[in-house]
Amino acid sequence: MIRSGDVLHNPVTGELIRFVTAAADTDGEYVVVDVVVEPNGSVAAAHLHPYQTETFEVLEGEVTFKVDGKKVVAKAGDTVVAEPGTAHKFWNSGSTDARFRCEIRPALQFERLIETMFSLAQEGKTNKKGMPNPFRLAVIANEHFDDVRLPVVPQLLQKVSLAMGAPVGRAMGYGATNAYTREQVAVEVAAAV
Repeated sequence: MIRSGDVLHNPVTGELIRFVTAAADTDGEYVVVDVVVEPNGSVAAAHLHPYQTETFEVLEGEVTFKVDGKKVVAKAGDTVVAEPGTAHKFWNSGSTDARFRCEIRPALQFERLIETMFSLAQEGKTNKKGMPNPFRLAVIANEHFDDVRLPVVPQLLQKVSLAMGAPVGRAMGYGATNAYTREQVAVEVAAAV
């Protein structure tokens, strides 16, 4: 379970996340994270959250967002909002680390999804964009269908594909989570600092 103060690192996407306020501290109303993105670092893929609003406040550096098809270059002091159902992605478009604070409201299973995806990247179980193989991804995406979806594939087609792919992934031994241990978190924090 994620706690306020926990730090997770994704060496593939170049993201370091510190949980400022965990869902457990807000009864699931929201999560607040500080994110450091290395130069050329980015979120693994364009996505949307069907029921969550993400509010990004850039604190340092320059982050480029693509929200609902519109490109926004945000600098310190700028705020970008991705409303529920709005396709979005971000990347560090500057030459130094960029940092932003992000509030995800409601929390739903955001923490568990991030913990799973980052730990897979840490263990070398993702491609160069930070995505696991299709069968493992089907298991994870099926579990987190209320948290995250692809923006261009119709929802019904995604659900049907996941309903077929997830059982195959589970039969191959893949689970919906790949949780960090407290020891892994401590090692990553030490390595990232």
